[in-house]
Amino acid sequence: MIFGHISQPNPCRLPAAIETALNFLRTTDFSQLSPGVVEIDGKTIFAQVIDLTTREPHENRPEVHRRYLDIQFLAWGEEKIGIAIDTGNNEVSEELLEQRDIIFYHHSENESFIEMVPGSYAIFFPQDVHRPACNKNEATPIRKIVVKVAVSALN
Repeated sequence: MIFGHISQPNPCRLPAAIETALNFLRTTDFSQLSPGVVEIDGKTIFAQVIDLTTREPHENRPEVHRRYLDIQFLAWGEEKIGIAIDTGNNEVSEELLEQRDIIFYHHSENESFIEMVPGSYAIFFPQDVHRPACNKNEATPIRKIVVKVAVSALN
C-alpha cells in the first residue's frame, strides 16, 4: 500500500501506469463529472467516480482485487479505510473474481485504519486488504474516485 496526498510530489518514480493514474487525479475537476466510469487508457486504466455515504466499519466488507490495483482518492468529505495485509487467513464472504475482480471477506485479520481527507489517495496492491467508506466520526456524504490499474501494466 502507498498512502499520500495529491498535492505532494512523489518522492520516487512510480511505474508509468500509476503515474498516469495519479496525473489524472491531479488534473481532473471532479465537480464537473457525473458518477460513472471514465476511461483513461481503455481497460488498462480507468476511473470510477462514486458518490456515497460512509458507514460504520462493520457495515462494509473488507475486499481485495487480483487483476487491478485500486487507487482510492477522496475528492470531498472524510472517511476511514481499514487496511491489512492479506495473510490468507481471512474467511471469504463472497468471491467475484471473474465478474468484478473482487473478493469480499467477513473480517480482516490485523486491520488498522487510515484517515482520508480531500486530496488523499491510497494505492492498494493485490496483497492489500482494504475496507473503504467507513465513518471517520459520523455518516458523511463523500465523492471518491477509484482508479483501476491493471497489474499487467506494471511490468
